[in-house]
Amino acid sequence: MKVSAPNNSFKMLYNAMAATLKTVYMLSAVLALNDSEMVDNSVAVQSTITPSFPIVSRSEWGAKPPKSPPEQMHEVPVPFVLIHHTYIPGYCNSTEACKEAMREMQRFHQDDRGWNDIGYSFCIGCNGITMEGRGWDSRGAHAPGYNERSIGICLIGDFRGGCTNTLPTVLPDDGMLNAVQGLINYGIDIGKISANYTLMGHRQVRNTECPGDALFNLIQHWAHFGDPENKKHPV
Repeated sequence: MKVSAPNNSFKMLYNAMAATLKTVYMLSAVLALNDSEMVDNSVAVQSTITPSFPIVSRSEWGAKPPKSPPEQMHEVPVPFVLIHHTYIPGYCNSTEACKEAMREMQRFHQDDRGWNDIGYSFCIGCNGITMEGRGWDSRGAHAPGYNERSIGICLIGDFRGGCTNTLPTVLPDDGMLNAVQGLINYGIDIGKISANYTLMGHRQVRNTECPGDALFNLIQHWAHFGDPENKKHPV
């Protein structure tokens, strides 16, 4: 039986369908490529997050190196943030004065205490000047039982409240308080602090006045303030 050749109308329909399928295939390939580029771009943005305020690096304030390679955090993101005050050195009222306070603390911690480095993760001076201590990744020396899973933030100054040595001691300035919150939020953004972290004062985990009555009374009203895992009296 002889099969007749397809007529012109059928050929035109066939060619039109083939062209449509080709177009759909090409569009699908383009969309897939765009999707992969979008994913890559989002990863790049996450990896280049920067704080909304400057952080003075160790090299900028003249830190000495640790005595030995620092131990890394045991749990990241860390579930705790500990608030301290220095008491001594006192409130620093300029960037240079805050840098000197950092060097003074590091000398005391390394030479007198015998520690590997300055004890705190970060320190904050007047108007929110933020200084890198041990940083995000190195185990601190500021709160026994929590050093390897907390970020220790120390506000430079004496914030006990009342009067000492006839000089009034007050709360940290607004810039300092805002920098604490900004540093915590930045730590969450870069995956170093848990989003459901617990905020505590040093005195909750150690028998000490730190971070001073005035500052401790304030942070009790901050979001995430809570109790230590072991509620026994600190030693």
